[in-house]
Parts: sequence; structure tokens; C-alpha cells
Amino acid sequence: MPHPLVDQLRFTRHEFKRALGSLNQEDACRRLFPMNSISWNVGHLAWQEQKYFLWYGTNQILFPQIERDFAYGCPASTPPLKETLAAWQKITAAVDLWLDDLTGETIAKPLSIAQRETTFGNLLLRTIYHYWYHIGENVAIRQQLGHGHLPVFVGNLERQAPYRPE
Repeated sequence: MPHPLVDQLRFTRHEFKRALGSLNQEDACRRLFPMNSISWNVGHLAWQEQKYFLWYGTNQILFPQIERDFAYGCPASTPPLKETLAAWQKITAAVDLWLDDLTGETIAKPLSIAQRETTFGNLLLRTIYHYWYHIGENVAIRQQLGHGHLPVFVGNLERQAPYRPE
């Protein structure tokens, strides 16, 4: 059984995808200043998962262009949603294989990244919170674009990812 934080990350990803539901290519690429486009946000979260879990966890980079174009501090852009979503799906599928093997011990083990001490547990939490930030931003962009029938609040947490102790 996956670690409870892994379940929460997977639930958060599900909510991220739910907030993208029925989004068309044109609107995904629209930029309402000062925010990035939704398609850029998808690439940005793909970057974080690739960096935090594939690179730091397994020394793999599946998409160098994700690192180049969507890292923290990269300039805003309006990439095709189809491309960023495909990269996100491949990255998260690869990350899932690694996540399945995490234990409480490996999640809590000290990790040194760029002269900063952290743990994979902290990186999981940072990623989960980052997703929620962009879920809110993406829904706000969609509201500004006049989209209706958007997700409200959090989905079925009790059924999909209820609290459970480690």
C-alpha cells in the first residue's frame, strides 16, 4: 500500500485534472496578465514532479525541454496544452513507479539539495501545496474566461483519499 502522502499527491493530481475538464486548446493558451497560461501551469507542475521525484529520486530527466521552459523563474509562455499535458502524464506515470516504493523511512531520510537540507516528505508536501495553488489559479482564469460548471471546493476526499495513519 502506498504511503499516505503518496495517496494525497495522487488525489491532488486528480483534482488538478478535474479542474482542467473540458478546457479547450485556445483558452488553455490564453494569458490573463499577470498570471501564466493554464497550459504553462501544466508544464510547470510537470517540471516540479520531474525535478523533485525523477531527478532527485532516480537521476532521470525524461523531458529536458520541460526543465528548460517551465522551471521556477522561466518566462511565461503559451505552449499547446496537448503537449504540456502529454509530458505531465508521462512524467507522473514514471514518478508513480518510484512513489510506490517509498516507505516512511525513505520519506523521512535527510536529503541535501542545492545546499539545503530537506526530505522527500517535505518535497511531497511542497508539491501537493503547489498543485492546490495552481488549481485555484487555473479555476480563477477559467472563471475570468466565462467558463461555467467548474469544480467547486475539493472533490470526494473521503472516498478517494481518506485520512489514514502511516
